[in-house]
Amino acid sequence: MNPNVHQFLSIDLPPMLTAVFASLACGVLGNFLLLRRLSLMGDAISHSVLPGLVIAFLITGTRSPIAMFIGAAVAGVLTVAVVELIRRFARLESGAAMGVTFSIFFALGVLLLEQAAARQVDLDPDCVLHGMLETIFWFPPAEWASFGSFGTFADTPRQVIITGSMAIIAMLFVTLLFKELRIATFDPALATALGMNATTIHYALMVLVAASTVAAFEAVGSILVIAMLICPAATARLLTDRLRTQVVLSAFISVITAASGYVLGAFGPIWLGHHSSFSATGMMTAVAGAIFTLTVIFSPSHGVIVRQARRIRLAVSIAREDVLGLLYRFEEYKKGRATRSVLLNSLGRSIVHRLGLRAAFQHGEVARHGASLMLTDRGRRAAASVIRSHRLWETYLVEQAGLRPDHVHDTAMRLEHLATDTVRTGLAASEPETHTDPQGKPIPGYQPLGVSSRD
Repeated sequence: MNPNVHQFLSIDLPPMLTAVFASLACGVLGNFLLLRRLSLMGDAISHSVLPGLVIAFLITGTRSPIAMFIGAAVAGVLTVAVVELIRRFARLESGAAMGVTFSIFFALGVLLLEQAAARQVDLDPDCVLHGMLETIFWFPPAEWASFGSFGTFADTPRQVIITGSMAIIAMLFVTLLFKELRIATFDPALATALGMNATTIHYALMVLVAASTVAAFEAVGSILVIAMLICPAATARLLTDRLRTQVVLSAFISVITAASGYVLGAFGPIWLGHHSSFSATGMMTAVAGAIFTLTVIFSPSHGVIVRQARRIRLAVSIAREDVLGLLYRFEEYKKGRATRSVLLNSLGRSIVHRLGLRAAFQHGEVARHGASLMLTDRGRRAAASVIRSHRLWETYLVEQAGLRPDHVHDTAMRLEHLATDTVRTGLAASEPETHTDPQGKPIPGYQPLGVSSRD
């Protein structure tokens, strides 16, 4: 076996697998915390396990993994129970209840840790925050042929086994109870009506979150646990609106984040000529934050760029309808030539209205006639639809809302752009027999959506 490969298998693969398994377990469960608005629960549990660890040592006098796990698990479950009690009886919102709980529990743990009897515990702030990934190693066989022999994996680090087991349990839990989790998350009352115990499902999820947090706590520390409970799920949420797809994406993001973060932390500085590596868990958290930030900006459905582009398109569409409506009024009242300058001056000469006028030209709704601007047949039909909507809204606001006729124009100018079939049908019911608005202006006839300004 190549010495570099053997070194990777013994020094780098075990901590990487531990981080991947821990991230996978937390990432999958984090989806339901996110949707329940309980993302800080992982933060509360990861801080609250500290007194459990210390008390377990004080009682048993040993740092046995079983004793430590039981102490931390009890503290984690107790945290969930205390949060629920505070939220229910003190009537505080979930974030406040979790903040109060983990602050008190963590302070209690620090106080216990400072006592003379607890100074033997090998647990310091650095361990609590960053974990002990760098201390996880394995002694693999020196030759590939020996991997098939019995007992090759007998000395696999317990952190790998524990986090791997929790990852399997978490994925099985979500897979087998996906329907129940989905219904109980979005509508607990419906879940109860269908015969599901929403409270039991909630506490089962919280216990599993506590167990996953405790399992990952020693190896990866509280920072990565908190990040993995929130970042993958939040990132996946920005990429899809389907829960099943979100869960799959969050699992994939968790694995990619942990693996790439470890590689960048362990080898990135060396590739750049430095002699020491970065904190693996710190780099994983940074990668998780970077992926989330990029998703916030570039998400194809909920990203900042897409949402801004959508707003701009909507603003230009509204400005285009304003242009058509104004040209219609110029023709209706025979106000003379509607030049580009006159039109933009009337609309406020904003860049949005300039873009709206350009869009009207591109849609073939406005044409030049010398220095004047005129509606084409297509544009006149679209403009009539906008004016009809405006005047029907004025009629509705006067007759149904009781407003004065001279107080409805500005409001109708904003509402006239709502042109769905439902809105059109509702407004048509309020159209007077005279087919005129409260100021006596004629209401144009109905224009089918197929020839509206949104064609």
